[in-house]
Amino acid sequence: MPPSLELRTKQSLALTPRLQQSVRLLQLSSLEFQQELRNALDTNPFLEYDESQTEDNALGADNGSSMSDNSSSTSTDTATEAPLAAESNMDGDANADSGSRDDSMSDYSSDPFGRSGSRNNGDGEGSDPADWVRIEPSLHETLHDSLRMYQLNTRDRAVAQLIIEALDDDGYLRQELSELADVVDIEPAISEDELTIALKLVQSLDKPGVGARNLSECLTLQLDAMPPDTPGRDVAREIVGHHLERLARREQAELQKKIGCSAEELRIACALVRRLDPKPGENYGQSEDNYVVPDVIVRQVKKQWVVTINPAVLPRARIHRMYAELFAQSAGASRSPLAQQLQEARWLIRNAQQRFTTIQRVAECIVSHQKAFFDYGEIALKPLVLRDVADELGLHESTISRATGNKYMSTPRGIFEFKHFFPRELSTESGGTCSAAAVRALLKEMISKENSRDPLSDVSLAKMLADQGVIVARRTVAKYRHLMKVPPAELRRQA
Repeated sequence: MPPSLELRTKQSLALTPRLQQSVRLLQLSSLEFQQELRNALDTNPFLEYDESQTEDNALGADNGSSMSDNSSSTSTDTATEAPLAAESNMDGDANADSGSRDDSMSDYSSDPFGRSGSRNNGDGEGSDPADWVRIEPSLHETLHDSLRMYQLNTRDRAVAQLIIEALDDDGYLRQELSELADVVDIEPAISEDELTIALKLVQSLDKPGVGARNLSECLTLQLDAMPPDTPGRDVAREIVGHHLERLARREQAELQKKIGCSAEELRIACALVRRLDPKPGENYGQSEDNYVVPDVIVRQVKKQWVVTINPAVLPRARIHRMYAELFAQSAGASRSPLAQQLQEARWLIRNAQQRFTTIQRVAECIVSHQKAFFDYGEIALKPLVLRDVADELGLHESTISRATGNKYMSTPRGIFEFKHFFPRELSTESGGTCSAAAVRALLKEMISKENSRDPLSDVSLAKMLADQGVIVARRTVAKYRHLMKVPPAELRRQA
């Protein structure tokens, strides 16, 4: 076919850089957002920390529908939903009033809890020496410190350090000794006998049980460290050495028969075993990377549940006014590479404001739907889906999904992830509905009131739920029980 030209018209939806940033900031957790803003403050010369605002001002600004932006929150969120239609307005806003107060935001702290607002990495001026004092040594640090007290040659010390580094955080050595010999390049090669001797040394450095290769060895080491005249010690060593599974299943009669002891001796030995620590490594200091900083705080004020943004996560940044004015007065400013950085600084501040506005609106909607939960607890949690919140706020369901992902709410009943308030819907015998969370709360209440000598089976629990009008299958009860980390009936039975 001969070449030809053809003109076609088509429509497509595209996200501009600003809207891409807005979507990305919305789905970040509070800690990830603070890291993102901290990086921007360190790299963008037009951003600076705002030291003028206090935490009280941040909390007061937070009580409104937005932080410092007086524009309609609905129109802001609608712009996120329809990027093509609103792009011209957003670009116009971004180029206007560089010195506006909208460029300033609430207090920002490099620490999630507002301990320091200075621009440093914790090792310069403004760092708190007491923060270092409060840090507890980890398991590996403690063992290395104890090892320094021993007079060992270089080879033996290196082998012992190899064993220490191979320990898991709970104190167990789960790697085979034969595999450890290939980790380091030492001449002559480390023998398995050397590793066994080093392991015995590591097991004696601190708390008994550290350095064990399995649960049986861990408990045996703890029993061996007790005085020989400890009541039930010998029977307990026999139990942890050969009959741990029977002990877990509470097979008292079978244990007594296998060991050949009296019922009283078995009772004392079992009580001794239950006092042992199955994970001795967890008693040492752990890295503080598992805490949760809530995004919003829910309080009851005059019998009304009020949602506010957590002041600890509010950013503390603004446009550097002097730099922006000097840049605007310079010749050829619009063509300078710094123009893009100034634009990005304005975008970041407005998108951060929009992020907190959206999160607060979603949180208020959740609290409105789940008011019974805050009044009566888990058993009153209602079924809720993202579509319900999206329709009420006039947003897209994907926006609600981003606004609820990795976000947490501090309430008088504890800290909960936003997703916790969206339980699955279950049908009842009367034709109504209840939430899966309410069913789990009912199961927890039933199990807490059961007879410990005759615990309720999954079938019995399903029948009791049916008597209350909630029809669920036995396997559903087993799944919920597993989610609550409740063992089956045979393991809950007590002699």
